[in-house]
Amino acid sequence: MGTPDFAVPSLEMLVREGYEVAAVVTQPDKPKGRGKKTSMPPVKEYAIKNNIEVLQPDKVKTPEFASAIRDIKPDLLVTAAYGKILPQEVLDIPPYGCINVHGSLLPKYRGAAPVNWAIINGEKTSGITTMYTDAGMDTGDMLLRAEIEIHDDMTAGELYNKLAELGAQVLKETLEKLEAGTLTRTPQPHDQATYASIMDKSVGCIDWSKSARDVHNLVRGTNPWPGAFTYYNGQKMKVWMTSVSSEESHNFGPGTICKVSKDGLVVACGIGMIIIKEVQFESSRRMSIEDYICGHRMDEGEIIG
Repeated sequence: MGTPDFAVPSLEMLVREGYEVAAVVTQPDKPKGRGKKTSMPPVKEYAIKNNIEVLQPDKVKTPEFASAIRDIKPDLLVTAAYGKILPQEVLDIPPYGCINVHGSLLPKYRGAAPVNWAIINGEKTSGITTMYTDAGMDTGDMLLRAEIEIHDDMTAGELYNKLAELGAQVLKETLEKLEAGTLTRTPQPHDQATYASIMDKSVGCIDWSKSARDVHNLVRGTNPWPGAFTYYNGQKMKVWMTSVSSEESHNFGPGTICKVSKDGLVVACGIGMIIIKEVQFESSRRMSIEDYICGHRMDEGEIIG
């Protein structure tokens, strides 16, 4: 059970290792892009290419869905970024339960967007946790964990891709231990849990009163979606790439353009300064500041935001 490309490496591993994948459960096809053309989830695309049955229920908390899973007679359910909470009636069907591949080091960052929020919050590490799924929001007993470093310029997209591949590796090891009878489960310390709420476009709005490090983390953590943004001369300006210029105090107001050069815009934050290197205005392509200032004027002392 999975929907986005995060789940595909885990599904590929199951097929490659010779597990019988009786069916794939994924979310319904949805409109995508400017043309709103109906698009299949990546998991469905992979399943069709490999002749695997696909189920796409609108709801999972129904007698019909539970009946469909019973008819398949699965030994084990595996979930990875499916996007819906399974009811206990479904979780009780397979004799070996349900194992989930989660993109964080539980109990931190339970929920929908652990990759984004780990970067936005300035975490230095993330990872994969496999767990037995229960009827809560990522609250089940932990199985195996693997850690990965988050370097200072890593975007959410880059971390997402690395965790997708790591997830397949950890799932493989988890299943090997399950088959060998050596898999152990560890209850989560629920008092240490944090939650990663669903991302929406408003999350990307830059607050220039925050520190340069916080702004840089927001830009990284919302790349490629929903994207960080601010306003310049009344136009919405997406900010795709930044670096921290200084983390020292200064006398400029937040959002002040302190320097304009081909290397980027140096902008004052509440504490420190940031360099904006790549932007995108509405109805325009992404471009470097060097390209933008070739045809547009930007002056020191102007305020953005």
